[in-house]
Amino acid sequence: MPINRRFTLVRRPDGMPVANDFRLVAEPTPALEEGQFLLRNHYASLDPAIRGWMDDAPSYLPPIRLGDPVRATTVGVVAESRSDAFPVGSWASGLNAIEDYSLGAAGGFTSPVDPDAVSSVTHYLSAVGAIGLTAYFALLEVGRPAAGETVLVSGAAGAVGSLVGQIAKLRGCRTVGIAGGPEKCARLIRNYGYDAAIDYRGKSPDALDAAIRAAAPGGVDIQFENVGGAILDAGLLSLNPKGRVVLCGLISQYNSDPIPLSNIWRLIVQGARMEGFILTQFIPRFGEAIPELAAWVKDGTLRVDEHVDTGIDNALPAFLRLFEGSNEGKMILKIAED
Repeated sequence: MPINRRFTLVRRPDGMPVANDFRLVAEPTPALEEGQFLLRNHYASLDPAIRGWMDDAPSYLPPIRLGDPVRATTVGVVAESRSDAFPVGSWASGLNAIEDYSLGAAGGFTSPVDPDAVSSVTHYLSAVGAIGLTAYFALLEVGRPAAGETVLVSGAAGAVGSLVGQIAKLRGCRTVGIAGGPEKCARLIRNYGYDAAIDYRGKSPDALDAAIRAAAPGGVDIQFENVGGAILDAGLLSLNPKGRVVLCGLISQYNSDPIPLSNIWRLIVQGARMEGFILTQFIPRFGEAIPELAAWVKDGTLRVDEHVDTGIDNALPAFLRLFEGSNEGKMILKIAED
């Protein structure tokens, strides 16, 4: 049986994860039982949500158990199979782990995928995977944009934010993106079609509020939140009547204590609403979104940028790029060496 390298969690991180929180182990893959298959993971998706799964705290998924490999969405090729639904040589993607091989079974979290339906199989981890589905359903079903409205997106240069801005433009909205640094702000306008970009770095709360008001003089109808903290608080001050705040992520708080919100009162006086988004609530509707996302990517309507680091031994530094902001596109780890 092939040897399986697994990036395991051995200690709960206290703040930013460090090397001693993990251990790379090598184990033999198990013998397959009837109905099971072995997926050779070629790529793994690195997402901020993984940090939350490392904590021993209630969430929409159970915590990663100590000693288990770090949970992640992967895409790969079936290497061995005792399942008619997953023949050897076929491609599949699903919620697995950062490891060479993942054990799966029909009816589990892994589904067959068609590599010919996309320009790159990595798109099943970005625009046609959970990232694209998050941008699609969080904006269109929770935010419910209408033509002419203004959408403010934090973390706008990130994997989800870059797609949210583009989908909002397809719906006829004006888009304002918040990102860190002049290069990312330039990319918002050049690559993703944002109408305005705000560099949050070095700005006090008052300066951030002023920058949002200047970029959105007619106010904000939808605040798509990926960052939280001071950025969320500042955006609330520009909410229009009946505005919608889509809570997709709070990446600024995943490795530190939450920052209290001072401007939550704006939801009351503007009759606005704030709603959290969980992708699992939309699983029955994936079939309607995936073909549309795939078509947009294939015809160039949606631009997809991916940042691929190589090697399972680079899993931690690649993951930390998400919190340093040093990745340039959807963060993906290439696992397969062939």
